Amino acid sequence: MYEIKTEEILKAQNNDKDAMSNIIESNSGLLWSIVKRFLGRGYDAEELYQVACIGFIKSIKRFDTNLNLRISTYAVPYIMGEIKRFIRDDGLIKVSRSLKELSAKIKEVQKEYLSTKGEDINISEIAKILNVSKEEIAMALEAEKAIESIDEESYENDSNGETKISRISNGKDETSILIDKICLSNLINELENREKQIIILRYYREKTQTEVAKILGVTQVQISRIEKKILTKMREKIS
Repeated sequence: MYEIKTEEILKAQNNDKDAMSNIIESNSGLLWSIVKRFLGRGYDAEELYQVACIGFIKSIKRFDTNLNLRISTYAVPYIMGEIKRFIRDDGLIKVSRSLKELSAKIKEVQKEYLSTKGEDINISEIAKILNVSKEEIAMALEAEKAIESIDEESYENDSNGETKISRISNGKDETSILIDKICLSNLINELENREKQIIILRYYREKTQTEVAKILGVTQVQISRIEKKILTKMREKIS
């Protein structure tokens, strides 16, 4: 295993993406050795590796170069802690117990409505029946959607089982791209529930501001204003 030089650590701590990429690539063996301890629990290996990267990045950011300690030794508790937290929370985006319970109730309402009316029930009607806000309904429905893996095989348009990452690869440094995605995931997780819902609907589900406004029961102008504030806040955190 490659041991990291102090100069490289300092560069990474000062947001040098190339330095961070080099550190991750050079210590991928360490990351995989820890990931392997958690295999067989129903989680994708690559997904766990990405979580391990998050823990590793945190350890690099917090490491004191004056310590008489190897970064690899210092990083292990961070990496293992991040994976254990991921498994405990059952996903990259933590879903609260109340949200899971609400989701179960929604499914019952949807099933009952479909069997009696022969059509799908809309969010507004579900909200009235369960006496909760449309926003809470939307959040519960979104939380139930599976997170797509970039290594999942795609069979659309005669892709011959290519993985999603292989189809979108453009020759750039994939590790740098991975780091950017990990940082973005962290930023989204730090958002408030309503903010998170808006970003997910707008940029992951590709909904228009008008469609998001309709789902959340507000105006398009309000969504535009809130979205602008969210993006400003996210930019400030990474600047």
